[in-house]
Amino acid sequence: MALIEQLYKTLGERRRPEDVAELVLELLKENVNNRERAILEKAAKGSLAQNVFGYTSMLQTFAEAKGAGTQVAKAMEIFKLHPSASSDYNNRSNIEAFIDQVSPLIHKSVGQNDFKTNRLNKSQRKENGLDLSKRNYNKKWRLLKRLEEKLQKFIRETKKTEFQKISKHGLAHSLDLATFSSDLNTACFIAYYNSRCNLRSVFTNQSQERPFDEISEMLLNRCKKVESNFFDHFRTSKPEKNSSANWWAIAHIYTSGDVLSNLSDEQKGRLLGKWTGILQEIAALLDEVWAVSNINRQTMIVKKGNDSTTWNNTAGAWNKARDNWMNLIYSLGLEYILDEICFGKVLRLMAGDVAYWHLSTGGKLDPNTDVWNKLPLPWEVFQNKAKCNKELVVRLCNEAGLDPEKSGWIAPRIHGVAEFKPTPELVHGVTVSNPYLAGVLKRHNYFSGKIGKPISPE
Repeated sequence: MALIEQLYKTLGERRRPEDVAELVLELLKENVNNRERAILEKAAKGSLAQNVFGYTSMLQTFAEAKGAGTQVAKAMEIFKLHPSASSDYNNRSNIEAFIDQVSPLIHKSVGQNDFKTNRLNKSQRKENGLDLSKRNYNKKWRLLKRLEEKLQKFIRETKKTEFQKISKHGLAHSLDLATFSSDLNTACFIAYYNSRCNLRSVFTNQSQERPFDEISEMLLNRCKKVESNFFDHFRTSKPEKNSSANWWAIAHIYTSGDVLSNLSDEQKGRLLGKWTGILQEIAALLDEVWAVSNINRQTMIVKKGNDSTTWNNTAGAWNKARDNWMNLIYSLGLEYILDEICFGKVLRLMAGDVAYWHLSTGGKLDPNTDVWNKLPLPWEVFQNKAKCNKELVVRLCNEAGLDPEKSGWIAPRIHGVAEFKPTPELVHGVTVSNPYLAGVLKRHNYFSGKIGKPISPE
């Protein structure tokens, strides 16, 4: 596999920044100056390939929804069908096509799954030419019902995985290889910054590490680099920016003002439409999870019965989508929209031990929680069930002692440049110095909130 294809593959993975930096350094080779090489080597020297015990206990892929391969195989056996070598039943459309193909064999209508009212009785089976016993018919009917249920579960889990990726790195994983590889500097920035965005959260009572670090800054600056030559010293106007950078691709993961300034209004409009659609999809899942979770809105501290994983991943996706939506609104000069509609942020659930640690060290409840408590729920605003505008958000931020712009409630967030730090080996957010030890602790449920299994002296 070519290096650029290896780099592209990392967009849908959770590879360590050190390992991605090594690929970037190999790709750029002699095209970097000494300063740029030194910055890249800060990370690359920590890659798994450059270490004697090149190993990490952390998964380097996102969890994927499990398809209906098992159920389809059983259906083929029961209905005596020949398997299709080309069909992939980790694919929604193929599962739907299989259900549509098989259901008519017993005259079952797709979606009609009430055991009492939707089955055919003996006379109806005879009228439809089904020479099946009641037991055989019921077995096939139930199997198709379970297959439909599996499809709905697969759709939901696929959506949850998609939102988890969005919460980390926006739309980077949706880029095709041709767009990604159209410019080498663009590809290197996207891949490295993507790996930084995908880092796991650390168990701490402080803020999390920001993904945009000194290496990200250097790689982005290479995309902005001005083509210059001797005659530039005599020009009266500034030379043009490097036209080879693919700013459209970069805007799928990083929508700062200077990046968006390189896009046309038509491109910005397309991205704004895409992010608005994503907000609508996320709002639907947030509404669903909120309705069944009994979350303590006053504290946002997790309690028994809360599906904190789904909530936090989906809340993260909402905030990421909202940030991108907000950046595009301002870049297009459409911020007056906020006077009419201004979606609020969605707070994540906090583990009880983290909350206690924070309070025991003199911390207080995050003032953002106070704003979140008093604003209408964002999905209700999106669904036109409640109203929320910039004036209301600003007033509540001021009451909570927050700057409404710097806190990201009404304006694009502004961030600095973080110093690169080696990726820690984590077990449920807790840093463990040795990856082998981390693997052992993970297998024995340590730091998971479950009862730990004793580790044998052997």
